[in-house]
Amino acid sequence: MRRMLAIAMLTVTASLAAQTNLNAAGATFPYPIYSKWFSDFHNAHRDVQINYQSIGSGGGIQQLKAGTVDFGASDMPLNDDQLKDMEKPIVQLPTVMGSVVPAYNVTGVSGEIKFTPEALAGIFLGHITKWNDKALTDANPGLNLPDDQIVVVHRSEGSGTTFVWTDYLSKVSPEWKQSVGSNTSVRWPTGIGGKGNEGVAGLIKQQPGAIGYVELIYALQNNITFGPVKNASGNFVKASLQSTSAAAASVKNMPDDFRISITNAAGKDSYPISSFTYLLIPTQWQDQTKRNAVSTFLNWMLDQGQSMVEQLNYAPLPKEVVQKERAKIKQLQ
Repeated sequence: MRRMLAIAMLTVTASLAAQTNLNAAGATFPYPIYSKWFSDFHNAHRDVQINYQSIGSGGGIQQLKAGTVDFGASDMPLNDDQLKDMEKPIVQLPTVMGSVVPAYNVTGVSGEIKFTPEALAGIFLGHITKWNDKALTDANPGLNLPDDQIVVVHRSEGSGTTFVWTDYLSKVSPEWKQSVGSNTSVRWPTGIGGKGNEGVAGLIKQQPGAIGYVELIYALQNNITFGPVKNASGNFVKASLQSTSAAAASVKNMPDDFRISITNAAGKDSYPISSFTYLLIPTQWQDQTKRNAVSTFLNWMLDQGQSMVEQLNYAPLPKEVVQKERAKIKQLQ
């Protein structure tokens, strides 16, 4: 009996020793799909465990720079200065596409509230403070918008979702671009902060009159109403798999480094606040076992992983992007 117990313990110990643990951190935008991917990948590859902290893109970038994680995740592609600051060269690989939506909590309104670019910029600049402001009522004839105070909700920490939102506002509002700009963290003219997409969604639900920006899946999971946004072609388009994919279709040539913005994309069916989200992968690995595990996961992500994204309301990557990524994965050393 003791001999059998000892053998069993040795087997468990050997199994644990053989397991490769990868640590990652970053964006909350893709967390629902990443959580599913990492779990399903582990079920298919029991020798690899990927642990992911959903702390926001800013935190993921900082942890990767500090070397406390094996790879990071960001909704904002790193710029040249950020890449130079990294301790090691990295490649930025798109994983899925998603949409950021204007989610709101306005009592007594039966229909969807439509938002023009001017109205969204005005609200987040603090110029539009009531729900029955002319900028909103003109775009929503027939809706009885109340004379209620607008409560703006934004992210409190460095966030790729914030980058996508402010990147869009910078394209549609010269005042926003000049006075606030686009980044993972900005000096907000007005509003209250929530941590993560989860925190912003929670505040919107709790606060009557609130409006904030969250990734589509968080609005759907939390039963929060969100409205269509007027796109570059002048059409009001609601976020969906189809309208997000339509925004990506506007990209005719994906750059080799994958750094691209698809906010305010051309096309009558394009949802204007759409984005790729990225994994930040070091290209040089001292631990070849980890390198092999990462490469295996990335190729799995581009195969089986892409077939899972629509059930969580993300849009799959275009085929030409997948082909470009496979070539990049082969360059990991």
